[in-house]
Amino acid sequence: MDDPAFLLPPAFDVVALVASAGGLAALGSILSALPADFPAAIVVVQHLDPSRPSLLASILARHCGLSVREANHNDRLRPGSVYVAPPDRHLVVGPGGVLALTATEPVHHVRPSADALLESLGRSIGPRTVAVVLTGAGHDGADGVRAVKHRGGTVIAQDRPSSQSFGMPGAAIGTGCVDTILPLEQIAPALVHLVTAHAQTHP
Repeated sequence: MDDPAFLLPPAFDVVALVASAGGLAALGSILSALPADFPAAIVVVQHLDPSRPSLLASILARHCGLSVREANHNDRLRPGSVYVAPPDRHLVVGPGGVLALTATEPVHHVRPSADALLESLGRSIGPRTVAVVLTGAGHDGADGVRAVKHRGGTVIAQDRPSSQSFGMPGAAIGTGCVDTILPLEQIAPALVHLVTAHAQTHP
């Protein structure tokens, strides 16, 4: 490892990437720019067609040095691994970083829901969560970023010019709980900096 910071415990345990319209390109851009030894787990919610199988995990894996797979019930979060919510199931994270897939009611007419994931991370991981709201229509994720921020986590939103649809990032920004608004190409470097910024959290 070239960066000695990667030898230290990460400042955050999990990064959540949530998206809808335009999300495939945005997710691919971020994940392809992260190092293979990225020391936090990554969970992904992308709004998907519930009537057909998803190729999202395999598509993202082709352009990414990280381990990418569709999430399974009872998976446990591991650093450097990417867990993608399957179609028609909410992905939530429980105590100890254990994943659950649920068929509870859609949230904002979607399942998987960004709010369901982020609210669970607020409860279970709290201040060691980074939530990233990417391009997408609607306002899914706004309640979730409130939950993350109120439990001490960090929130990033994609900016308007680089978003195919600014509904989700705009709604997140409107909550007043977003720490940083960034163009897409700056999000991956910001995540590397945050996750390996140990001085403040690991004296």
